[in-house]
Amino acid sequence: QVQLVESGGGLVQAGGSLRLSCAASGRTFSSYTMVWFRQAPGKEREFVVVMSRNGGGIYYADSVKGRFTVSRDNAKNTVYLQMNSLKPEDTAVYYCAARNGPMGTGVLLYDYWGQGTQVTVSS
Repeated sequence: QVQLVESGGGLVQAGGSLRLSCAASGRTFSSYTMVWFRQAPGKEREFVVVMSRNGGGIYYADSVKGRFTVSRDNAKNTVYLQMNSLKPEDTAVYYCAARNGPMGTGVLLYDYWGQGTQVTVSS
């Protein structure tokens, strides 16, 4: 099992940047595919980016491609989401999640979830 804790959210103006972190407990972090989702008020949880266990495979949602960058440090049991050129429509609670399996974009694929961190982008 793995426990996930997100941090780094906050309030930023449009065009600004934030870096989210997701720290995982456990010794087998490198066994997990990691993903970021987000959920805006009144909307369904939305896929943002997924990264494979070794970091060699990455897939971004079109809405964030070219602006967001995911990375992971398996030695620190942490995955990061660097968000640049933020837009008001990026406002959401951001969740990291993990699964011991191949990459996927569906919410139901992921077994372990963090509590979420709020990102608010003002216009």
